Amino acid sequence: MNPLISPAGTLCALVGPPGSGKSTFAARYPNSWRVSLDTYRCLATDSEADQSATPVAVQIQTLLLDARLSRSLPVLVDSTNVYPNVRAGLIARARYWQRPAVAVLFDIPLAMVEAQNACRDRVVPSHIVREHHQLLPTTDQLHAEGFVSVHLASELTATAGALR
Repeated sequence: MNPLISPAGTLCALVGPPGSGKSTFAARYPNSWRVSLDTYRCLATDSEADQSATPVAVQIQTLLLDARLSRSLPVLVDSTNVYPNVRAGLIARARYWQRPAVAVLFDIPLAMVEAQNACRDRVVPSHIVREHHQLLPTTDQLHAEGFVSVHLASELTATAGALR
């Protein structure tokens, strides 16, 4: 049994700074499960980095969250999700549809995140990576916010074969 998508209709929020491996992790799952603000910004503007498209990307994400959660389908939210208000919105969507929400916390050391970010096609400015890394919540914070379970990416990637 996969702890990220069980029971049916689970919302799984990936929480981590740019370059921490969220999209690589999400790629282990079917594309239809993944919602990503980067993807929707790109669809709206031809650039994942165009932050002016974030409001419309959030609308698209919310529409797809509702479509999947209303049908008890699993959904992976592949965005940074480092801001408490963003996570609160995800928890609210899951609660509205009476679905559980779990989190995967990308507990990756800053030096490794910076190195991975430097190797990406779309390098995020280092001050943003550092800021987002500093905003990472603890597992206790995520539980207090309403996530029914919290998994550390470092532990999940060590047992990757058990996740599919």
